Formats: sequence, structure tokens, C-alpha cells
Amino acid sequence: MTRILAGTENGLFSVGDEGPVGLPGRRITGLVAESAELWAIADEIEVWTPGREGIWARAAVLTEYRASCLLVTNGGLLVGTSEAHLLRLGDGSIQPVNAFDSVPGRDEWYTPWGGPPDTRSMSQTVDGTVYANVHVGGIVRSRDDGASWEPTIDIHSDVHQVLVHEPSGQVLAACAGGLTVSDDAGHSWRYETEGLHATYSRAVAASEETVLLSVSQGPRGGRSAVYRRPRGGGPLVRCRQGLPEWFPDNINSYCLAAGAGLAALGTPDGSIFSSADDGATWTLAVSGLPSVECLVIDEERSAGG
Repeated sequence: MTRILAGTENGLFSVGDEGPVGLPGRRITGLVAESAELWAIADEIEVWTPGREGIWARAAVLTEYRASCLLVTNGGLLVGTSEAHLLRLGDGSIQPVNAFDSVPGRDEWYTPWGGPPDTRSMSQTVDGTVYANVHVGGIVRSRDDGASWEPTIDIHSDVHQVLVHEPSGQVLAACAGGLTVSDDAGHSWRYETEGLHATYSRAVAASEETVLLSVSQGPRGGRSAVYRRPRGGGPLVRCRQGLPEWFPDNINSYCLAAGAGLAALGTPDGSIFSSADDGATWTLAVSGLPSVECLVIDEERSAGG
């Protein structure tokens, strides 16, 4: 069973179902579906999972920081947080990943508004190398299950989402300057902007054959659109068929998803558009939902409770 799950300001929805399918009344700001596991961030401080029984249960409550992103790894669930920290959930407890607090260059991380930066997104390769994006702090990499970390891209690249694209092995990043790509595990990076009407990007997603990117005029949105290109490269082409001429708001990090023959994007006004051909054509799948906060393509289970 493959479906689009959407986390919203008021619960979890499955496209095609009526009403919430999980965690009603809670703001769902993070979702991850990987390795037969499904996890959600609720109200920014709780981590929930339906487990194998399909009944949602609270797995952890954060007491010091806000949860911002999730990643399923061999060593347990990683939870990115506010103030640029990482926690690991495993064996019934949640513990800090202390090595993340001593990344070289950490004292240079910042935000444009002067507050502390957050761990904004994470992704990993099939061999377990983890990439964590700090906003604003670039992308740091761990090859040893979080025991050590090293910086990769310049922190001023203003990265909003990092994504490992398998099977190509490329590391993709949605940045203020456009799509940024590494072919060598983060040792070097290049910008891809050909074909874009603007460069400010919040979200990147990828199917086996296609890369999708959201682009707008800036942090407040304006003339926001989604682009696509083949996984092998080439100019980015704007997705038009079935989509509005422009979206007024940014298609935010984790509000663009692809995989298992589907692509989806969600908007702050509660609309979800889906595509069955890698973003070439789109259909309005549902409208009138609470504001969409995150999306995931779920291949494994049906949600309960």
C-alpha cells in the first residue's frame, strides 16, 4: 500500500481518506517513513509512532528543546532540535548525541534574525553516512553513526533541506542560491540554477529518476513554483500542468515529497497536489485541510488510532 501522508496544524491526514487518520488535535511538524517505520513530531516536543500494531503511541517527550526533524538510522531514531542539537531515541530512552555539539565551526552558526540556529533537516546514504543541515550552519556529515562530525558546505550557503539521492549517490541541497549538488559525498559542491526564474529554494525531493525543487522570490515567498530535472542533470524545468501559475507562499522544507511512483506537494492553505509521473503533470488531490506542515510517501502500513 502506497499513500501520501500529510502532517497538518490539526492532525495527520492520508490523501483519499476522510478526516484525520492519526493524532487529531495535534500540530504535526515532522514525518519520516523508512525501513517499515513511521514516526511523527507532534506539537514540537513529542515523538509518536504507530508501531507494528498501527496504534499511535507517544515514544518520547522533549523537555529542553523543540523537535524539528527526524531520521531513521541503524542506531535508532535521530531527532534534530532547536538550538542545533541532535538526540537519539533507542531502547526506550532519548539521549543527546554529544559529538554534534563539538562540530568544528559550530561557534559560527547563526540565524539572520539573531536567534540560535536549528537542526533543520537530515538524510543518509545506504551505507549509513548521515548528513545534517543546520540553519544557518551548512551541512555536517558523520560516517560513524554520530560518533564524530565534520562540516562540508560553506555555512553561508543558507541550506534549508539536505537530501541524499539514491541510487545516484548525489547529495542535494535546497539553498537560498538554488539547488546545490555534491557528487563526492560533500567534499565539493556546485550550484544548479539554469532554467529557474528565481533561486531561493526551501524544499528538495527525488524519485529514482527525477529531482524536484521548490523555488520562490525569497523567505516570504512570492511567485513560488516547483521545478524538475532528470537525475543525471540538465536544466531545471518548471512544473506547470495541473498546478497554479504561481503559489503565493513557499513550498516549505518537507512539504515536497517523491518516491514509489508518486510525488506530492502541500501548501499553507491546506491543498495537496499529487503526480504519478515524476512531476510532469499534477492533480489537486485534496483541498481545505488545515495548513500542511510536512508530507511523506508511505509504502508500508495503514495508520490507526
